[in-house]
Amino acid sequence: MTDLVDTKQPYRARSDAPPNHLAQEFVETLRLAVPLMLTQLGQIAMITTDLAMIGRLGEDAVAAAALAHTVYFVSFTFGLGLTSAVSPLAAQAFGAGDVRLIRRSLRVGLWVALLISLPMMASPLYGEQILLALGQAPHSASLAQHYLNGLAWGIAPALGFIALRGMMSAVNRPQAPLWITVAAIPVNAVLVYVLIHGLFGLPELGLFGAGLATTLVNLGTFIAALAIAAWRKPFADYHPLANLWRIDWPLMRQLIAVGAPISFALLMEYGLFSSAALLMGLISTAAIAAHQIALQVTAVLFMVPLGIGMAATVRVGHAFGRNDPAAVRRAGLAAGVLGIALVSALTVAIILGRYELGRLFFGSSGASAATVELTATLLVVGATFFIADGLQTIMGGALRGINDTRMTLLFAAIGYWGVAFPIGWMLAFHTGLGAVGVWIGFSIGTFVYAGLLVLRFRMLTRRLAG
Repeated sequence: MTDLVDTKQPYRARSDAPPNHLAQEFVETLRLAVPLMLTQLGQIAMITTDLAMIGRLGEDAVAAAALAHTVYFVSFTFGLGLTSAVSPLAAQAFGAGDVRLIRRSLRVGLWVALLISLPMMASPLYGEQILLALGQAPHSASLAQHYLNGLAWGIAPALGFIALRGMMSAVNRPQAPLWITVAAIPVNAVLVYVLIHGLFGLPELGLFGAGLATTLVNLGTFIAALAIAAWRKPFADYHPLANLWRIDWPLMRQLIAVGAPISFALLMEYGLFSSAALLMGLISTAAIAAHQIALQVTAVLFMVPLGIGMAATVRVGHAFGRNDPAAVRRAGLAAGVLGIALVSALTVAIILGRYELGRLFFGSSGASAATVELTATLLVVGATFFIADGLQTIMGGALRGINDTRMTLLFAAIGYWGVAFPIGWMLAFHTGLGAVGVWIGFSIGTFVYAGLLVLRFRMLTRRLAG
């Protein structure tokens, strides 16, 4: 453990005392997870608002925005994994009572956010050429570039906000990022509308204005989080911005070692679902539409286990930092059980309301009946996928708490591309199951991935206790 902590400046928050009972661990995990879930839902709300505003510009604008997001998120996801590593490093430092390491973890996270954003911007700024090379229509690629020209500049502040959020969660204070995000939702809506349509004497910027609004909101949320970290207790007690100009190369190497496998695992997952859309395109237009709606429902539902997974990273990291193997095991168990229980309850609600969800997006006309029926079927098939996907993100979060991310990357490759994709392909095109076959394959692969993560966490906790 000497490579993880610096005990020269011990500090222990009373709120991080090891729990005596599993029930208390449930409470602490839920207390952390709820603000994290709501913060993620706030991010989805802003993206949905953007799309609703862009939708007023016409179908071509919506299609261009979808293409732009595809280019943007491929590069952004890589930075997301790296800056996410701030959370386990800071949580371990908090558990060990090391103020200096908390500060160093945030500092390297901010430096990584800045340094990685510079090459990452190349992809969005050359998005039109990328989309043309992928065979997209020139008009759509050109419109997408307008959006990306405004969006690209917000990468660095967005990643910086993630690093700050990771530090704040690690010290048991996830509420500040939540309130910043809640405040940003209406600001984002107003900015997008004003810049798209050119109100108050401003020029009409269209898609570029929508992207620029997102950049301005990202910058605003980053500055707000930075100010709170610098001047508001308890964050100010850590002096998080001290020596900010120094690059801590040894800790940066450790952050990259933890974060890079997270990035590649996320890219594998993103690639799988991008390939799913391509497979649906080979089946039918109705399959594409039903798949997109079922996937959107999944994305909203996923915020629950994602929040619990982030909380698991913190709780496991605290226990790991104070060298308490029993608490490491207890934190992972509590997060896993809590996640399965909540996701199962939400899955039942989705199954019961599957037809209403389909009609919400497609209407109740006879022309859309077949698509509504397929959407409802995919949501039923997706029930097992929802639970498996929730479990994998929670156990992946628990493993991050003990810096174990390389095997997670290997398991993602096995589960997603060794199992999910080939089975989905085979069932879709060689058994006549079509879109349903794709979802069955993805569900099987995700269960394999989740099972491997559970076994890995169990093995490592036994080794820690041994």
